[in-house]
Amino acid sequence: MNGPWDVRSVCTPHCAGHAAPRVPARETARRAAAFATAVRRVLADGDLLADPVRLRAHARALLAALGIEAEGIQAEGAGALAAAGTGAGGPGTLTVLNHISWLDIVALLAAEPTTLLAKREVGRWPVVGGLARRAGTHFIDRTSPRRLPHTVRELSDLLAAGRSVAVFPQATTWCTADRGAFRRATFQAALDAGAPVRPLTVSYTQQGRPSTVAAFCGDDTFAASLRRVLTARALAVRLTAHPALPTAGTALDRRELAARAEHAVLRGGTVRPAAAAIRPPRPAPQAPPPTTGPPLRQHA
Repeated sequence: MNGPWDVRSVCTPHCAGHAAPRVPARETARRAAAFATAVRRVLADGDLLADPVRLRAHARALLAALGIEAEGIQAEGAGALAAAGTGAGGPGTLTVLNHISWLDIVALLAAEPTTLLAKREVGRWPVVGGLARRAGTHFIDRTSPRRLPHTVRELSDLLAAGRSVAVFPQATTWCTADRGAFRRATFQAALDAGAPVRPLTVSYTQQGRPSTVAAFCGDDTFAASLRRVLTARALAVRLTAHPALPTAGTALDRRELAARAEHAVLRGGTVRPAAAAIRPPRPAPQAPPPTTGPPLRQHA
């Protein structure tokens, strides 16, 4: 890698495949027409999309038009996925997600409209780019590593001002929800602002089985990806929120904070919160098992 934003994924368009038979041509045509109608309504709203209620409604309408079931996206006001700040006058929350598809952004906005931090290319994506801009997205120029400190300061200022921000720390897309390392830079902004970090896992299934059909990787085009999604049978997107990781009053550095968030998002495990100003001790080396008698069972 040549810089902090120069991230390469081994995933290609060939990774994207159906896990269930395609829907009939008639259903594909119906979805395409419904999606076009939903897009026209998005465009007609213009600057009104800045209203979180309208933004959420449009995002949900786009998912419904594509025949995508949104699992784990709660009704407005339920707050199951919302990562609230530390209280009135406190910092916002840094939500960190894995990145699989352009649909990730639509699903996130359908659940909880929030400020996004995304690569500059997202702003040029059809439909999704417009939604992202209206949501107040801050775009990163990955070709200019020298702007990284400025980006971190901007993100820290947003969090300190009480704004919650969602980022994709992998910096690129992968075909499944268990691949790709987290870059550490944005976690420094959470530490500087004393903002909690909320890990969030995005995953896709077809008929209950894991599916890569929504993946948008490598040199894939939006048109090709959209065609796959339009023909996908029983496609569902799930957002799984994990317990927030506090940063205020802890001894975490950005490396360890990123590692904990990565474990929660990619492995689906609950990460034990760090104790204030205490680092977890290194495990003591285990004594070798006895040479006689039955072997001892080692517990995880």
